[in-house]
Amino acid sequence: MTAGRNNAEVLSQHWCTPPKYVNAIREFFAESVTLDPCSNRHSIVEATVEYSLPEIDGLSASWNYPTIFVNPPYGRDRDRGTTIRDWLRKCTEAHLQHGVEVLALVPVATNTRHWKQYVFGAATAVAFLYDTRLRFLVNGRDGGKGAPMSCAMVYWGPQYERFEKIFVRFGA
Repeated sequence: MTAGRNNAEVLSQHWCTPPKYVNAIREFFAESVTLDPCSNRHSIVEATVEYSLPEIDGLSASWNYPTIFVNPPYGRDRDRGTTIRDWLRKCTEAHLQHGVEVLALVPVATNTRHWKQYVFGAATAVAFLYDTRLRFLVNGRDGGKGAPMSCAMVYWGPQYERFEKIFVRFGA
């Protein structure tokens, strides 16, 4: 999943959204995140509905919920044959098919086909986060040195001005 980390170690860890971003997500959605399709037992998002492997596959289950926050696995899932591309596609499809609002915390990869198609080609707004090494919670605790890539908050929905107002403090 990330450079310099043992695959077995990475696969056994749950990488969770840092509190300052969870607070902004709750503020954006007026305290009501209705779906977290990438949840785990350490998540602090506290969505009304949480999908977590192996019980519920967030890519296969319904996303017909009004407000969705996604912090997907950043690496390739060899068992399921999925990548970040599949999650970005699902974000776009959920918005287009159901009219739902989706926020996604994802690695920046502006040179990739999936970013060109599902972010630049479909999302309403993007905040490129100032944190150079986003410090995720790992298994419920501060992950230490931080992620080895830049991250962005991506939004699909009608509230561009609200997104800009809330997320401008984290990036441009």
